[in-house]
Amino acid sequence: MRFTEIKSCFIGPAISPEQYISEHTFIYIGKGAITGFDGNAQHTLKPGEYCVMRKNCLVRYNKEKENNEFEKVVIVFDEDFLKRFLEKYKPHQDTAPPSDVFVRLKENKLIPNFVHSLIPYYDGQGRIMETFVDVKREELMLILLQSQPELAGIFFDFGVPEKINLEEFMNQITGSMSV
Repeated sequence: MRFTEIKSCFIGPAISPEQYISEHTFIYIGKGAITGFDGNAQHTLKPGEYCVMRKNCLVRYNKEKENNEFEKVVIVFDEDFLKRFLEKYKPHQDTAPPSDVFVRLKENKLIPNFVHSLIPYYDGQGRIMETFVDVKREELMLILLQSQPELAGIFFDFGVPEKINLEEFMNQITGSMSV
């Protein structure tokens, strides 16, 4: 699939431009790359790759253009949406969730097809038509949970997050950048 019709697509409520992940976020890279550091390890996503970034985590990330282009699809799963989804679909949560900040997703042919399915609803200004926002988020969530049921343990954990040690995180970042 040629990924040239969607330059940047964002679905969901606004997220902070800071490098604190306030809501679970799905990211798909169309062109370029994104490299993130979660305080422990460095993660790179290249074209056609995707992951979920866990909420309530600090990260540092950089976008790298390819031929002066960077294309991505970002879908935010905020708590209100997740609670509505949980009530509607009642997914099972009996497997241990991954503990990574950048949760790599198993290769799934439905994901690129899903991204391609956004094109007719894309307004060219970085958004999907409002009428279809929750429908498309539900569709992606169903794909993710069918492929990796253990993700339910991440998405539907509404507990209070632990306090983040900002000083420790900044020291880890500084240390990783001097290498």
